Amino acid sequence: MALGIEKIKEIADRVAASAGLEIVEVELNGGGKARRLRIVIDKPTGVTHEDCANLSREVGTILDVEDVVPGSSYTLEVSSPGLDRKLMRAADYERFAGSRVKLTTRQPINNNRHFEGKLESFHDGRLLLDTTPVRKKAKANDHSPQRLEIELANVEKANLVPEI
Repeated sequence: MALGIEKIKEIADRVAASAGLEIVEVELNGGGKARRLRIVIDKPTGVTHEDCANLSREVGTILDVEDVVPGSSYTLEVSSPGLDRKLMRAADYERFAGSRVKLTTRQPINNNRHFEGKLESFHDGRLLLDTTPVRKKAKANDHSPQRLEIELANVEKANLVPEI
């Protein structure tokens, strides 16, 4: 199965690159007739419905002609990463510096594994997170910034926090 998913990623990357898109994630879940191939795409100006439809049509055709997906049937789903997108690669942390994130670490830091704050920077495999609580109105006795430096290797899961 790992070999199949790598071939799917290769095909999706090739098609996405020709359309100015980036493949964020490829997952193949389920079994039998309930299998779902999920491809998440992105681009700097944002993903449109048309981007999803075009990639779905082109990748789906190639996968079916080359019989890359093991088994008889699957559902292909192509989508954008959404407002609460996962941060998976170093490039994601660099790109979204300045954004609010929620993350879980593998090993506790100050007896905690769950953090939320502003991703201030990312350099040399380390991210700087400002965990100062967000307040609606500033108070005269505001606390000084609370910053944590976290190794990327210690991050188990991270997502953007939508700011609306």
